[in-house]
Amino acid sequence: MNTAIQEYNNSQNSPDKEICNQLSEIIHKNLSDAENKIWHAHPVWFLDGNPIVGYSKLKGSVRLLFWSGQSFDEELLSNEGSFKAAEFRYTNAEQINPEDINRWLQKAREIQWDYKNIVKRKGVLIRLK
Repeated sequence: MNTAIQEYNNSQNSPDKEICNQLSEIIHKNLSDAENKIWHAHPVWFLDGNPIVGYSKLKGSVRLLFWSGQSFDEELLSNEGSFKAAEFRYTNAEQINPEDINRWLQKAREIQWDYKNIVKRKGVLIRLK
């Protein structure tokens, strides 16, 4: 995993640091072949240059975001924004269910919208997988 992501995690206060560490471990285990880096100030994992999953510290929670998550057909994920993203927010590490995250990460690998070229396509998303 990218050392900048570990630095991001370490910069958080408890319990957010524990949440971030657990999320990064689960994500990295499932997407070990993905590029991972700090992107727009938050940890993000990419497949073929396309953002797949990331997390960020919000006021009062840590948000786990799946760029194509609205297409996963998962009740626990909430729609985020006007594109295809969906999220889950954690306020403590006990809320983390690795089985759910593993399932969501598998879907993130199988279901992808082309965010990499969204600017070139003037905001139009095309499904890749």
